[in-house]
Amino acid sequence: MEHGVPKYDLAKHDLVKNKLVKNNLVKTNAFLKSTMPASLVMSLLAVSITSSFSVTAVAQSQVALEEVVVTAQRREQSLQDIPVAVTALSADALADRGVADITEIQRIAPNTTLQVSRGTNSTLTAYIRGVGQADPLWGFEPGVGLYVDDVYLARPQAGVLDVYDVERVEVLRGPQGTLYGKNTIGGALKYVTKRLSGEQELSVTTSVGSYRQLDVSVAGQMPLSDTVAVGGAIARFTRDGFGEFILNDDENYNKDIVSGRFSIEFTPNDALWIRIAADSTEDDSNAKGGHRLTQSLRVPDEGIPSSVYDSNADMSTFNSVESSGVSLTAEWDVTDSVTLKSITAYREGETFTNIDFDNTSLPSVHVPAIYEDDQTTQEFQLNYTSDRLAIVSGVYLYEGTASGAFDVLLGAFDSTDVFGDGSNVIGNFNAVTSGTVDTTSYALYAHTTYDVSEALALTLGARYTVDEKDASVFRSSLFVEGLSSRLGGRDLSTLSVSTDYSNDEQWSEFSPRVSVDYRFNEMLMAYGAFSRGFKSGGFDMRGNATLNPETVNGYDPETVDSIELGMKTELWDSRLRINAALYSMDYDDVQVTVQNSADGGTTFASAVVNAGKAEVDGAELEISAQLTEGLSLTGSVGYTNAEFTEVITDTESGPVNVADEWEFAFTPEWTSFLAVNYFHTVANIGSINWSVSTSYRDETRIFPNNASLVDEKGYSLWDASIVWTSTDENWTVGLHGKNLTDEEYRVGGYNFLGLGAEDSIIGYYGNPRTYSLTANYRF
Repeated sequence: MEHGVPKYDLAKHDLVKNKLVKNNLVKTNAFLKSTMPASLVMSLLAVSITSSFSVTAVAQSQVALEEVVVTAQRREQSLQDIPVAVTALSADALADRGVADITEIQRIAPNTTLQVSRGTNSTLTAYIRGVGQADPLWGFEPGVGLYVDDVYLARPQAGVLDVYDVERVEVLRGPQGTLYGKNTIGGALKYVTKRLSGEQELSVTTSVGSYRQLDVSVAGQMPLSDTVAVGGAIARFTRDGFGEFILNDDENYNKDIVSGRFSIEFTPNDALWIRIAADSTEDDSNAKGGHRLTQSLRVPDEGIPSSVYDSNADMSTFNSVESSGVSLTAEWDVTDSVTLKSITAYREGETFTNIDFDNTSLPSVHVPAIYEDDQTTQEFQLNYTSDRLAIVSGVYLYEGTASGAFDVLLGAFDSTDVFGDGSNVIGNFNAVTSGTVDTTSYALYAHTTYDVSEALALTLGARYTVDEKDASVFRSSLFVEGLSSRLGGRDLSTLSVSTDYSNDEQWSEFSPRVSVDYRFNEMLMAYGAFSRGFKSGGFDMRGNATLNPETVNGYDPETVDSIELGMKTELWDSRLRINAALYSMDYDDVQVTVQNSADGGTTFASAVVNAGKAEVDGAELEISAQLTEGLSLTGSVGYTNAEFTEVITDTESGPVNVADEWEFAFTPEWTSFLAVNYFHTVANIGSINWSVSTSYRDETRIFPNNASLVDEKGYSLWDASIVWTSTDENWTVGLHGKNLTDEEYRVGGYNFLGLGAEDSIIGYYGNPRTYSLTANYRF
């Protein structure tokens, strides 16, 4: 048996051109030839009915699950053939569930956290199997790699991608370093947009819903010649706030995003394909106000708002996040076995935002911040495929700069004659922090799979990475007019400088992968794998060298050694699919962000540290079942037991291991998902798909070094959808309800004890109950 799927052009595949089949159906040539005669191929009728698979109705009313094709190993393969834990969602599956952005995928994928970061609207917090990045500060590397069409997005700002004009989304769990760019130590999230088919198309989608939601997207493509096609999509997403800023009546948790993509594809001959793509996103939603969990002692008459979406914050709500990029991808089939591929990309982003850390009417602990970043990446691939051997190898280069600055405005005062010239200005005590880090990364990688026999396959992978960082960090206490000069204001006088240094460092790592998979029969495959993940060290852009002199030396890389045992099987004439995995990880030098008030709360203290050692064990189960031709269910369960085993802290009596007091952030012990779907066809009207789903997330620690009020205690969410598709498939109309029980749940927060002369404990929340009506028309 040959592992993998022969390469073919999805846009030219007969099934895609057949109107009776939805665009997301991908059947391999081998599967079609072995399961049905050629005369039945063009009469195949399949409709997406679950969140992760489709029903295929063939001759004699045989019902089976649709085969899922993914590119998790950088080549097209059946999901059931790859020794990797993957959750894949097609465009139709996402649309049937009314998925608005990628954070909703955390409900479906086990042991996965995809959430909006604290105090932001479109910054991504991503964790897989306990590994991720809670801190969106510039210069801090993510633990889950985010990829759009194989282009790595280094910064989490604007990482909450809205779902439009998408082919599929894949969640790869576990270290993926032998195949994917930088920092896939926990896993990878792949957002794959649609390739151009070379045919004229136009699609218009409109959604209206709760809180005056109005989303409009237009996507289309057209051929310019037999070898050139252009395509693009533009979308506007707007919604009123779930709450308000009580002091100024501005909206809180609103949405105002414009996003667009454009591509041009050249196919001069059957062997060469070239794509030039560009994208841009602008988020002008208001800055997000938090909800105090404790009464302010300084403003005792100012009560805690009754709604968690309301805020007493008095800071400006101005916020702007811009992200854009261009890429050039070229594939050349040198022979039937050898393919050369080049991916060249440039991206840049700019953010200006405001956070009020005390969330009161007092003009104190205001934090305006700016982030700027750019990155250039180049990847060259050499792929080889034969009857028994498949090789994906290449060179990866990354150069990027991340800069930023933020003020911590501690209060406004009447400052008389600051300059000795009789002037009288209003100033602020301010702790300004700024810094820049330049990163250069080189990597060589190879991933080889050899079919030892028809049943047994061996995979060997290796990656050698060199990361270089050059950083400068500055932090001082100032008296300023308005804002500091680094944020466009005016510095009046310097009170003290706590950090002012430049340093550079280089790290290198060899990351192997070894896996063995054995196919007992056509329906059952088992595998075992060892892999190592690596995330480079860095320099803490917030580091206070006065309180912590070691900050000038930076923090170390972290590594994960992972062992995974898995099984992928289909039973009951391919009507039941069960994929399961057990994993155990040794996690060294875990990078975490801790919050404290070491100096009594006068300076806004956070630090990035290497926590020590940890062990993470867990299990995952994903099930899809086609019970009847119309009734199906899909579900998943994830279990993670993540424990710190060594966290050394210096005390007056000497070093102490405080691992028992620490817990993993954003890593619930249990996650689960269950969806029931019913699909049926109504003569002369079309098809109707009903679905009801529930998801559960266990209690979750927000900061690893201490329990706090912002920790989430666990919650369940219920969703439901009904989608009608016209007989000619030109019209699709869906009614979607999310969080039907109006569950109140936190997704992040801040826990500063003694900041500004009192505790500042702030929570940020997931979406309340919402309804939306979506209509799509395809010309």
